[in-house]
Amino acid sequence: MRIVLAEDSVLLREGLAGLLARFGHEVVAAVGDGASLVEAVAAHEPDVVITDVRMPPSFTDEGLRAALVLRAVRPTLPVLVLSQYVEQTYAAELLGSGRDAGTGYLLKDRIGDVTEFAEAVAKIAQGGTVVDPEVVRQLLDQRRSGLARLTARELEVLGLIAEGRSNAAIARALVVTEAAVAKHIASILAKLDLPPDSDDHRRVLAVLTYLRGRP
Repeated sequence: MRIVLAEDSVLLREGLAGLLARFGHEVVAAVGDGASLVEAVAAHEPDVVITDVRMPPSFTDEGLRAALVLRAVRPTLPVLVLSQYVEQTYAAELLGSGRDAGTGYLLKDRIGDVTEFAEAVAKIAQGGTVVDPEVVRQLLDQRRSGLARLTARELEVLGLIAEGRSNAAIARALVVTEAAVAKHIASILAKLDLPPDSDDHRRVLAVLTYLRGRP
């Protein structure tokens, strides 16, 4: 397979490139930041992208956000994220993107077998999903705790949003003003720790959280 690799640590980047080569894969580009990752994918059109989460300039979530940018352009692009921690919000968004694309999220310190790692890369390239159990646990905990923070009225509002109702329709159903509905929605989005984005996109993520978090 042709792979684009993004990792800011030179030693780890070279080590991963060598490891992938041992299994017959070609690393067509190895870069150290999110912007370079996007450029490399556009230039080489790889079969798989492997990226770290924390990269320059802020060392927060550049790699994961770059992966989401790539997925927006190429929804079927297989992406494997390697990280030292779980970035919950963007991880959930990545796993929810590219329904027909291979996706992986593995924690670096839990990868203990070289062959298993190579098999994970192959599975993702073929459209499969490989997620560290700790990532799954944290995402489920986040959804449950987020919904638990909502008031009864906020859950009611979120349920109406899930039915596809507009703010005006929700206001009519609850016999309140549209301003009150907007205030409830702002509180819901904040309590669910959704990333700042367009309001429509955040509403969709809120509905997904609601649907997945219900018993």
